[in-house]
Amino acid sequence: MRALATWSGAIAGLLLIVAGGLIPAFLALPGPEGWSLRPLGITLQVPALLLTALVAGPRSALLAAVAYLSVGLFQLPVFQQGGGISYLVDPGFGYLAGFIPAAWITGRLARQRGMDDPLALSAAAGVGLLVLQLCGLLNLLIGALAGRWGASLVPLLVGYGLAILPQALLCCAAGVVAWVLRRVLLVPS
Repeated sequence: MRALATWSGAIAGLLLIVAGGLIPAFLALPGPEGWSLRPLGITLQVPALLLTALVAGPRSALLAAVAYLSVGLFQLPVFQQGGGISYLVDPGFGYLAGFIPAAWITGRLARQRGMDDPLALSAAAGVGLLVLQLCGLLNLLIGALAGRWGASLVPLLVGYGLAILPQALLCCAAGVVAWVLRRVLLVPS
């Protein structure tokens, strides 16, 4: 029964991550003419991964992350600019590879005792986001040492680094949604 739950969580997580990669993130802000949606410049892919980990646990989230990377590397266009093995040398691949440890760590944290409120779940998602960002940063630095990026390291660091701000905001949303889903789905805390 546990294996079935793990695999069903992984499949649901994979579908959620793929769908999240297609949906741009927006923030509702008040303005002079009422509320309006402002684009955040990212998709819901990372929050979908973290939500999977918070709700389905580390095994399901890890399987979903590995499946997502496998699908993208084998030519299915699920990554931001398509898919294919050429992504292995893309500056952003470290962030994609970071899905794996981020999924596992976030899922493990969400299964700890006392992870029963939106703030704790949001913090677990925040830790996962930091792990993902560290993997991406490490890839950029190793690529720079190998001479892959030329003189464009600073723009890459700034471009990828600024994405953490809206993603951190979405970690809070993932924590709240996970708290609700864990109650609805009767996930043990």
